[in-house]
Amino acid sequence: MPFAAGNFVILATDKHDRWHLMKPKFVSISDEIIERIKSGELQPGDKVPSENDLIKNYKVSNTTARKSLLEIENQGWARRIKGKGTFVLNRTVGHHLIRTLGSINATRRGFHESLIAEGFEPHNVVLEKTVLDDGISSEIGGKHFIMDGPVLKIHQLRYADEEIIKDEIKYISLTLCPKINRMPTEISYFKVYENTYHLRIDEVKQTLSTEIVQPGSEVDNFELTAPTPMFILDSAVICPDSQVVEIERSFYRGDKYKFAISANPDYQNT
Repeated sequence: MPFAAGNFVILATDKHDRWHLMKPKFVSISDEIIERIKSGELQPGDKVPSENDLIKNYKVSNTTARKSLLEIENQGWARRIKGKGTFVLNRTVGHHLIRTLGSINATRRGFHESLIAEGFEPHNVVLEKTVLDDGISSEIGGKHFIMDGPVLKIHQLRYADEEIIKDEIKYISLTLCPKINRMPTEISYFKVYENTYHLRIDEVKQTLSTEIVQPGSEVDNFELTAPTPMFILDSAVICPDSQVVEIERSFYRGDKYKFAISANPDYQNT
């Protein structure tokens, strides 16, 4: 059956061609974004283009843009969080969580918010929350980091749905962040450093190692039933003048996590 297109007549040779020619604009847009998700360009927890982005980039109405986002959500690739946007859901095999080292944006978003964006139900169990008057020190990447007291220590188990996936210990400077111990533990501490205490973060030092954790060992807070590989992340969040605002040591279940690296070379003129 011929289709008139301006001064041309296009012949659709089969049902697929006819559907392609008649495909609504909102479906074309949603298909394109879904392909970006499938290819890995958009990762679980990433924000998909907003309604305004679609209107601007595709020159479509707000109705078409809204229907495009709804189509992506209806197909199970993303979900809308009121007041925040639409985020890519975690559909990886075994629901592996992908975390990016070296990414300030990934660190800024925080653990709790990242899980919600990926479609999980997060909650925390606090094992210890105390103030250390003497401060602490830690070696990360061959460098020694010292945080003078008083320091807030928070040891908590992080759950995705009903499964423990992270055993986290944070040390936070109460000199740089007074009264932060009064805040709930599910916050993004990185955002609090920036927005509440107006700290400028110069860099985040991170190292990743691995270890097999045995059931019932002193570091097994995961209720393991078999030896399980763990990623161990050591990190320090550093402000100007080498002031350390946070030191973290966390265990991540190796059967639940994958880590990616974000490299941001600093090019200089020669």
